[in-house]
Amino acid sequence: MQQKNVLEYIEKTVKEVPDKVAYESFDGETCSMTFRQVYDTARSVGSYLAVGGYYREPVIIFMKKTPRAIATFFGTVYGGCSYVPIDEEMPQMRIDLILGSMKPRLIICEESTRELAEKFDHDGSIVLFEDICNTEEDSGKLDLIRQKQIDTDPIYVVYTSGSTGIPKGIAACHRSVIDYIEHLSDVLGFDGETRFGNQSPFYFDACLKELYPTIKFGAYTAIVPKQLFMFPLKLVEFLNEKKVNTVCWVVSALTMISALGALKKEVPQLKLIAFGSEVFPIKQFNRWRAALPEARFINLYGPTEATGMSCYYEVDREFEEGDSIPVGRPFDNTDILLLDEDRLVSEGEVGEICIRGTALTLGYYNDPVRTAEVFVQNPLNTHYPELIYRTGDLAKYNERGELVFVSRKDYQIKHMGHRIELGEIEANVSKVDGIVLSCAVYNKQKDRIVLYYTGDIEEGRLKETAEEMLPRYMLPSMIKKLDAMPLTPNGKLDRKKLLEMTEA
Repeated sequence: MQQKNVLEYIEKTVKEVPDKVAYESFDGETCSMTFRQVYDTARSVGSYLAVGGYYREPVIIFMKKTPRAIATFFGTVYGGCSYVPIDEEMPQMRIDLILGSMKPRLIICEESTRELAEKFDHDGSIVLFEDICNTEEDSGKLDLIRQKQIDTDPIYVVYTSGSTGIPKGIAACHRSVIDYIEHLSDVLGFDGETRFGNQSPFYFDACLKELYPTIKFGAYTAIVPKQLFMFPLKLVEFLNEKKVNTVCWVVSALTMISALGALKKEVPQLKLIAFGSEVFPIKQFNRWRAALPEARFINLYGPTEATGMSCYYEVDREFEEGDSIPVGRPFDNTDILLLDEDRLVSEGEVGEICIRGTALTLGYYNDPVRTAEVFVQNPLNTHYPELIYRTGDLAKYNERGELVFVSRKDYQIKHMGHRIELGEIEANVSKVDGIVLSCAVYNKQKDRIVLYYTGDIEEGRLKETAEEMLPRYMLPSMIKKLDAMPLTPNGKLDRKKLLEMTEA
């Protein structure tokens, strides 16, 4: 029988390996939960919601990044609701905007986050995890909820940044998550021996790559302490200590390790390195391949609006500086259209990546206007309703038929009469010895390109080198060395923060 509910993963696995540790965190005190503990806790949380009359509505989860939060996510689904993770690192203004959009009746927090939760602009109830995690299971109510659940019911809402400053809540359902996890697992080869190292915050969809395959296969996830990402050698030592063999990380987390020399002192015992969200500088990528010649390296691409990653490319050849690692081909049951407005581009032309398939999410929560702007009718199909998602990303096919990411639409600028890709400036600068991270931004009001970077090369020397590598119209008006590159909570370059710095 075809699977229609994500909870079927944990229900199968808990029978097979009930006493195996599923998730473990190490911030402050170590917290670990077996599959049996995750299952029992989730059923208790679900029973609390069912008895309390919460059903088919969003529930805010405001907890530390531990296995307890993960069990609460699944408990919310057991209760027939959708979970909305938020985090104490989020600015309160952003949290209040999310609460204003959701208007939730319930926030689940824990003793350590309670004081902050009580300051939120929220009219509903607040309940402690500690008070509900041992609720007596009401199997009758849970069974009734399960009977009514269908695969298009939402299971989570995650909020991403919006260009207007108002965050967008992306709602995903059982069907899109199952479709994503099944095809991702097939390509990456997860199994019961997989030991993940989680990097992403729980309020980003990137964590799906660890949370759901863990309960699908009876695998293991170590939740990496955030502070270790400031100390590359200690981070690698942690991965080896916990026998982590699989990471699915943003590129900046990997480049920090290689650029700062940690791979020369200790090599992580990784079998699979999946990376995405940003372009991997070839110089740093080749350091990883040299350190781990037997490991599999897989480039992933995809937006949150399509549940997770939509395309993959397993590195099967050498790449030299100046090359781009392809994003390859779409996962099964996903189709990529490269469109210029409403027409397919010709071979070799650049077009906008548009996605169709089961992995598309339900759209933006309580935001029909912005949903309608990007979840649109397939212009190639005039016969029946069929939605595609317009990503705003530009790509082309190379001579091997592999999809290659080119740029974001909004990273393409017009400067000195020329159309420029800011990513091309970054790609050239990343070749320079001594560069760790680089980011080019464009201040439209002042009509100037500003390049920020970290590394041990001086600004004057980098300016001279850039003049040798780039045409005059692409040269940054200002080059600024930083002690540390600002990153988003998910570890991506914080371009918005850098742009604000140009306006100061």
